[in-house]
This record gives sequence, structure tokens and C-alpha cells, in this order.
Amino acid sequence: MDNFAGGGGASTGIEMAMGRPVDIAINHDPEAIAMHTINHPHTKHYCESVWKVDPVEACNGRPVALAWFSPDCKHFSKAKGGKSKSKKIRGLAWVAVRWAKRVRPRVIMLENVEEFQDWGPLLEDGSACPARKGDTFRQFVGQLESYGYQVQWKELRACDYGAPTIRKRLFLIARCDGQPIVWPSETHGPGLTPYKTAADCIDWSIPCPSIFERKKPLAENTLRRIAKGIEKFVVDSPKPFIVPIAHYNGRDLAQSIEQPLRTITAYPKGGSFSLVTAFIAKHYTGVTGSSMKEPLHTITSKDHNALVTAQLQKRNSHSEKVHAFLVKYYGAGDGQSITEPCHTITSRDRFGLVTVAGEPYSIVDIGMRMLSPRELYTANGFPADYIIDHGASGKRLTKTNQVARCGNAVPPQFSEALVRANLTRLARQVA
Repeated sequence: MDNFAGGGGASTGIEMAMGRPVDIAINHDPEAIAMHTINHPHTKHYCESVWKVDPVEACNGRPVALAWFSPDCKHFSKAKGGKSKSKKIRGLAWVAVRWAKRVRPRVIMLENVEEFQDWGPLLEDGSACPARKGDTFRQFVGQLESYGYQVQWKELRACDYGAPTIRKRLFLIARCDGQPIVWPSETHGPGLTPYKTAADCIDWSIPCPSIFERKKPLAENTLRRIAKGIEKFVVDSPKPFIVPIAHYNGRDLAQSIEQPLRTITAYPKGGSFSLVTAFIAKHYTGVTGSSMKEPLHTITSKDHNALVTAQLQKRNSHSEKVHAFLVKYYGAGDGQSITEPCHTITSRDRFGLVTVAGEPYSIVDIGMRMLSPRELYTANGFPADYIIDHGASGKRLTKTNQVARCGNAVPPQFSEALVRANLTRLARQVA
């Protein structure tokens, strides 16, 4: 069974491991259940509070091999900052103890943010009591142990198990069948299968509009983040990530600078050679972004991930035109006209000269677009055929709801690896 099932990330991984759908999925959100239902039609769905589902009645006398729990993490996460936390929402995790007591699953798995280990009482203002940090978590573990479970917990990263995201989560495993708890070995990383990257998830056929031709100018903080990202991942990068402009008859558009440079095509406007570099911008204060050559950073329930591209033009007599906007976004002032003497040259190259495969290029345009829901689901490890835009009734899901389901989802590779390692007999039947 999958408690707090959401859009179906954990269920998808369990099904990948066992070759069969989960029997029961519970979530209070109708739109989450709608997405889960269309993708897992053979599962029995409960669209209500986890506390209103009677474990004995739901299981109907059948033994439970696995009970999975992903209780709301927002009121544990450091991402919430110093804001008031809800004791009621933090207490949702206690439902795992209820299932342990009522139907005694052989294996219980719980997923949450790493700060779940610090679960303790709250002060009157809703902040965590520093003197009793972790007290409630230890009580929670003690309750499971009192029902005959051995309990272990560990932090894992999704990219180490084949998902294209670095998302890190705490996993707690409890089992009462006398078998050892097993933590799956990493499958991706140095010396193993290479990590899947952000570039693997991007649909390069989607246009990336220029930031200089928008009807509504971007916010100043957004421009600053773009500027810092351009400096870090393009101007100062010894090996920028390259995307050829031509479509290459539908072949993979992206390439790493580690590979031989493909044929450079003529740029239609200037007759000189053009390439595109790219990176991921995160719309968080103080966050620069991330390289296309690494797994995508943790996907949140809000739309915060953007693709930024910088079009490079091979240096020629027209290259001076790039200085006007580059100075504006890298300099301390508002920029300058290209007809006046150049402003003070700093000790670092601020005019956007980029060297690719030994050839000099200048930045002639910068584009930005938010990542699509499909790109985000791919980055979170979901299969390409997972239905994300409508529910079982046919009702369309808004982009906001699609992104929310993704940000709250468990990358399926997590649950697949954990289930394969700890329910080996059942998993072996479908191997």
C-alpha cells in the first residue's frame, strides 16, 4: 500500500520492482488521486484523510508485505525557514505506527526530508524547540520497535540510483519478519554508470525566447541570477555545454564539449557561425543555477526551474555589438552606448568572449524559458509515457497542478531500489 500516494512516484517505483500495481493508494487531494488513478487503474484508491482509512478494513484480512509512507515534508524542511510549523501536519507520520499496530506490515518504508530526524516539540510561536531537537523522532522509532520492528534510516540521493535529479531524502525502513534491512548499492556515479544529466531531460525543440524582446521586462533579481549564471557557466566555463542550432534530422540535439564538435552551421542573420550554450537557472534568492552536465537540482512544488540559453556568434567585424547589453548585465551601472568610449575594463573578462574548441565566440543573445512539466517529470525519474496532463475523468490538470504533483513526488528509482533490496523474493519473481 502507498500512503500519501500523491501523483504516483513511489507507486511507480514499487510497480517497477514488483511487476504489479500497488493494491491501495491513499491521498486527500482529488487532483493527486486523479493522476494516480489514470496511471495506476488497478489500484484501489481512497481520496480522504489517512486517518479516516481503517487499515484492517482496507486490507480485508490479507497480509501486508509493504506499507509505504511519504508524509507531508513542508513542516520539517529547512526550506520553510523560520516560519511557524504545524504540529498537526508534522504528526501525520504517526499513521505509520497505526498501520504497524493494526495490520503489522512485514516491511514499512517512510520517506521524508533529512530534517525529519530533528522532529521534536514546537514552542508556542510554532518554531522548533532547540532543547528537544529529535525527541519526537526518537519516540516515533521507539513506538515501531515496541511492536517488534527493527528500524534503520539513511539519507539517499536519487541521482545515485538512476534519476536525473540530485534530490536527497531520508528513508526509514522498519521490518518485523526477522530478515535484515538492506540498503541498495548505488548504481550511478564515479566508477559506475554515468549520472543522467539535466541535458538528458530537455526538449531542445521548444523555443527559448530572448530576454531582450519580452513585452514585460524580467524582474531585476531574475536578470541578476541570469547574469551570474552566464558568467559562471558560459563566460568563465572552460568547457561550456553546447547545443548546435541545426536540428540534425531529429537526432539528439545536445552535445557535451567533451565530444568532438559537430559541424557548425551558418547563422542566417549574420552569415557567421553560431552555437548555443545553456544552463539551468533556479529562481531562488542567492542561487546561481546549475550546469546542464549534472543532474537537475531538487524539483520543488513551485515552478522555479528555467532553461537559459546564450547564443554564440563566431567573432567577426560585427562582434562589437554584443558589448552594449553585456556591460549592462555584468557591469555596475546601467550600461553604455556602443558609440561612446568603452567603460573601464576590469581585471576579468566581462565582455562575453567565449572560447569553444579553440575558436573565439561572442554572446549575441540570451534566452530563457521555464521548464515544461514533462521535462520536470523526466528529471524526477518518471517514465516517458506517464500521464501528467489529465486525470481519470478526462479533466485537464493545470500546469501549476502538474508541477505541484511533480515537486511532491518520490523519484520512482528510490522506491524501486529499496523494494528490490528488501522484498527480494517478490521482486525476483519479475526480474
